[in-house]
Amino acid sequence: MPRPAGFSWPWGEVLALLDGAAPGARVLNLETSVTRCGDFSPGKAIHYRMNPPNVPCLSAARPDVCVLANNHVLDFGPRGLEETLDTLADAGLRTAGAGRDEQEARRPAVVPVGAGGRVLVFSFGMPSSGIPRGWAATDVRPGVDLVAEATDAAAAAVAGRVRRAKQQGGRSRRFGPLGGRTGATTSPATRSVSRTPWSTAASTSSTGTPRTTPRPIEVYRGKLVLYGCGDFIDDYEGITGYEQYRDDLRLAYFASADPDTGALTDLRMAPLQARRLRLERAAHQDAEWLGRVLGRIGGRFGTRCDTGPDGELVLRWA
Repeated sequence: MPRPAGFSWPWGEVLALLDGAAPGARVLNLETSVTRCGDFSPGKAIHYRMNPPNVPCLSAARPDVCVLANNHVLDFGPRGLEETLDTLADAGLRTAGAGRDEQEARRPAVVPVGAGGRVLVFSFGMPSSGIPRGWAATDVRPGVDLVAEATDAAAAAVAGRVRRAKQQGGRSRRFGPLGGRTGATTSPATRSVSRTPWSTAASTSSTGTPRTTPRPIEVYRGKLVLYGCGDFIDDYEGITGYEQYRDDLRLAYFASADPDTGALTDLRMAPLQARRLRLERAAHQDAEWLGRVLGRIGGRFGTRCDTGPDGELVLRWA
């Protein structure tokens, strides 16, 4: 790879895909702090941070929202989180899921779309994804929007927040780390929390992120539920011991929904491969392999994937 590499290098062929698809809202999970702070969070084995001058790497993809309710955004403590929020704001990047207090952490990001429309992006996390309970934002403490337990009451509370925000108009999307990092299974508790707000609040989609590999896809009462999108851009290339998961293969998700009901109308996925710390189009046989995996693990939800001539995966559901 070139040295130095340009800020757009990690995205590779994704930028052209995004421009071609022209999505109404571009949302990514930013699983790192953006800080120079050296306050390493105690009790964690791995700490992630990104140097603020490298924020143009994010801006290169023109994201509309960076969701932050994950298990690394406070790796460098409250000071690191506050610098992260300031840096992203200075770059003109919206955030959801973390804030200087509970009110800010719970506030959805608002993305204008179409003629007077908007998309509301909520983000929260759970301890099952590795978020320490002490990271929860309070009235007097910066932190993330943390849902402490996977209960019906917790899901109903989230649904109420979504519903109240939607009363002012807008389609909503929700993103939340909900479980482990590898494998294809989803727990009943995870499925309950992922589904409930969408059936009660008429939201558009629910995404459990992050995951090192994709998880099942479900269409529940017409609404899209992605139980895990897999990693997208990282620096894991070359790490051995996880070859069975094919974590070099990544997916970009392009979902379309009915603007009035939020019902899913189309989900297309672009298979990509990380090479030289850059995303490139995956080979056709790799795209077919991903399609088979998603079909196998999504079978109990009635979903499968067809592979197009260009290697694009198209979701089919009952």
